[in-house]
Amino acid sequence: MLRIHFTGQDLGRIRLARQPDALWETVLSLHQLVRPDPFFGPWCRRTRAALAAAGSGHEVQMLTALAPRTSYFPDFLTPVGGNGAETVLDAGIDMVLSTSRDRLRADIDRLAAGRPRPSAWLDEIASGRVPALRRLGTGLRRYYDVAVAPHTAVSAVRVHRDVQHRVRDLHAYGSESLLANLGPTSRWNPPVLEVDYSVERDLHLEGRGLTLIPSFFGHDHPITLALPELPPVLVYPVARDPLWIPETAAGGPGAAALEELLGATRAAVLRSLATSHSTATLAARLHVSTTAASRHTAALRAAGLVVTERRGASVRHSRTPLGAALVHEVHPSA
Repeated sequence: MLRIHFTGQDLGRIRLARQPDALWETVLSLHQLVRPDPFFGPWCRRTRAALAAAGSGHEVQMLTALAPRTSYFPDFLTPVGGNGAETVLDAGIDMVLSTSRDRLRADIDRLAAGRPRPSAWLDEIASGRVPALRRLGTGLRRYYDVAVAPHTAVSAVRVHRDVQHRVRDLHAYGSESLLANLGPTSRWNPPVLEVDYSVERDLHLEGRGLTLIPSFFGHDHPITLALPELPPVLVYPVARDPLWIPETAAGGPGAAALEELLGATRAAVLRSLATSHSTATLAARLHVSTTAASRHTAALRAAGLVVTERRGASVRHSRTPLGAALVHEVHPSA
């Protein structure tokens, strides 16, 4: 059991993220790929076939060795963004690849504890070897593009619905009601939140507050980081139906309609933003000038289809739930 200990100060510092974290979704979907909850059975079969067709079998083996479902997986795979914010894919992968060697070694040693012989892949990551880290970054991106990105519209609709319900609960009844209604595997016994967990653990917030992050691919119980000194987060599964049968990825009959609605270039921009891109990267991918790419993203942003975030000297663009729903032909209120 996981016991999260709150102070009065912590109850006033609960943050509810509005969207999933890309790397948590990547890791947790890997867990569903290995041993799916019934809800993910059809997705699992289709995704395994898609990964095989993409020639990603070896990459999936490496990633599942690094992030097993049945035991601890390294905290550095799911870094916490600034102010405890959830990360988008490219920014998250950059943070993973920037992990210090000491941290890599400590996390991998913890993962390898009790294993008869850690794999060479894990040792290369633990040593911070550049080729191994590059393979990790490439593997995460390729896996996400095949397994997670085609379903972001569906997940966005479900997450939005879940978060809106919890926001109303928070505003109407306060943070304790929010904690009391996280799901059947969690119980609020003030001042402690108890979560059904595979290990016995106590997490003392000590005034740091807690970030709740919704997850579409999450386990049937909330999950957190292993190291208590990291910013406290709790990733919880959004409400699900008994079964999900994913539709074939968009790009077929609806492609022409999207181009007619937005124009060919803006439709291509919106499709390209399944993961976030800088203006320069987007321009290079679409073979247009950076000025043109900026103009198109501005128009899509004004329509509520794209969101833009500044990071240092550059900006990153990504689709909103509405933009994802439009690409994948899923009605936002479905």
